[in-house]
Amino acid sequence: MNKTNIKIILNNDEEIKLTLDPSFAPKTVENFLKLVNDKFYDGTIFHRVIDNFMIQTGGYFLDGNQIYNKECDPIIGEFRANGIKNDLKHELGVISMARTSDMNSASSQFFICSTSCPHLDGSYAAFGYCDDDKSKEVIKKIASHPTTRVANYFDDFPTEIISIKTIEVEE
Repeated sequence: MNKTNIKIILNNDEEIKLTLDPSFAPKTVENFLKLVNDKFYDGTIFHRVIDNFMIQTGGYFLDGNQIYNKECDPIIGEFRANGIKNDLKHELGVISMARTSDMNSASSQFFICSTSCPHLDGSYAAFGYCDDDKSKEVIKKIASHPTTRVANYFDDFPTEIISIKTIEVEE
């Protein structure tokens, strides 16, 4: 499997361009691209944004004022703490799979680092990166949005809805 360039198009038409690299996490890239091709991410919201840390999406959407979970099957966690070599460092623009305390619970939710996060290295399946300065600015801008507590379980929910219009694979 080769590297794949993707473009995340947001509801405000801003874009985040990333390169997915299966040399770090092949099953993760395969799962992510399947979800992209199935349009799974279309309409999902950024439900967790933390300044100088990361932005997270891929698991929830809004219908009116209600937040709904989008679910799919979990995949193996491709990272060192789970016995799998993955040397991609969690730096600004790195995309990685979100998970619970279960190392094999990642499914669709992902996060993009808005700064260097070395404490995540080896414990989360990083699978791509951003080399585009404009995209890095978009990531940092999203991360700096004001947040609030919503529905008693979203502590870092942006006060302005930020969602994915679509994700495109670039040829």
